[in-house]
Amino acid sequence: MNRTYTAKPSTIERRWYLVDATGIPVGRLAAQVAQLLRGKHKPTFTYNQDCGDFVVVINADKVVMTGNKGKELIYWHTMWPGGLRNVSREKMLAETPEKLVEKVIWGMLPKTKLGHQIVTKLKVYAGSEHPHTAQQPELIKVTKD
Repeated sequence: MNRTYTAKPSTIERRWYLVDATGIPVGRLAAQVAQLLRGKHKPTFTYNQDCGDFVVVINADKVVMTGNKGKELIYWHTMWPGGLRNVSREKMLAETPEKLVEKVIWGMLPKTKLGHQIVTKLKVYAGSEHPHTAQQPELIKVTKD
């Protein structure tokens, strides 16, 4: 009788990956990074465990938005009366590109306690410098197609 494999926290091996976002559409980047963060690329993937890897995204300021996505507004509420705020994606990319990339990747992760735990393994930097060289991250090529 075959048994289903279930990953246990003690058996999960984590790796570090480096992703260069230069010239990559932001949605395509987010989809592939979200899979790495969740661990769906591993044969030992388990839905109820955090078996994903650490991902460092560099050059977040050089991502590309296709079509009219740059003009779309992102809304949030400050929870104060009259506190509805918005900003266009173009403006957010110009001012805080790390925040935009994190927000898009978070949109592709589950909105649960596990999702909050998974997103802590994401590190995003606007430039090409990052403080994680000691972990020797493996470069992952994100395809544009």
